[in-house]
Amino acid sequence: MDKPVSLWSRIAHALAALGRGEGLSSVFDHLRAPPERTVAFTIAVIALGAKMAKADGQVTRDEVTAFRRVFQIPAGEEDNAARVFNMARTDVAGFDAYARKIAGMFGAGSPVLKDLLEGLFTIAMADGEYHEAEDAFLHEVASIFGLEECCFRALRASYVPDADPDPFTVLEIAPDTPIDAVRKAWRAAVREAHPDRAIARGLPPEAVRLAEDRVHALNKAWEEIKGRAA
Repeated sequence: MDKPVSLWSRIAHALAALGRGEGLSSVFDHLRAPPERTVAFTIAVIALGAKMAKADGQVTRDEVTAFRRVFQIPAGEEDNAARVFNMARTDVAGFDAYARKIAGMFGAGSPVLKDLLEGLFTIAMADGEYHEAEDAFLHEVASIFGLEECCFRALRASYVPDADPDPFTVLEIAPDTPIDAVRKAWRAAVREAHPDRAIARGLPPEAVRLAEDRVHALNKAWEEIKGRAA
């Protein structure tokens, strides 16, 4: 039986298919079919992460290794991830061009775009600090993705310690929401964030940690609210 082609080998193939003079943003034009959306998702996180690292004026070792917190990268595959990162760093296209291509691929407001934004928050917090430039970057990406303001605030509250991780914000509900409605919102959010569902909509299995972290944040928020109501 033939060995399955790895995600990282598929990324290398996608990059190799770029024509002469084409920038990295054009790779998304060739990855619209559902089977290749996991490749597009991975390239998008790395490419936008590289642009974000450039936005805050520095690229630290922590930011580079943060990709390992988002993806499981087997030994020997680092070069393919590094190639995407370096291409994005040197590409003349702005991050907004990438974000618009990706939004067009998955559809504005798609849950996949929320997964992607979570990956970027993970990378932003890799060095233990959340810079103004990173906040502005992520806020603009969220806007281009068509994500609601409450969604952006919820993710920021989940990942940024100084952002006052209010549990109602994490669950994207109002503070005066009745406890039964809170429970309903929490259950719906957990179902949507479940790793199996996330993978079904395009999250690479190599990035399943994102879904697991999201479920953990939602459960923590619910437990805090439930404790207050007891």
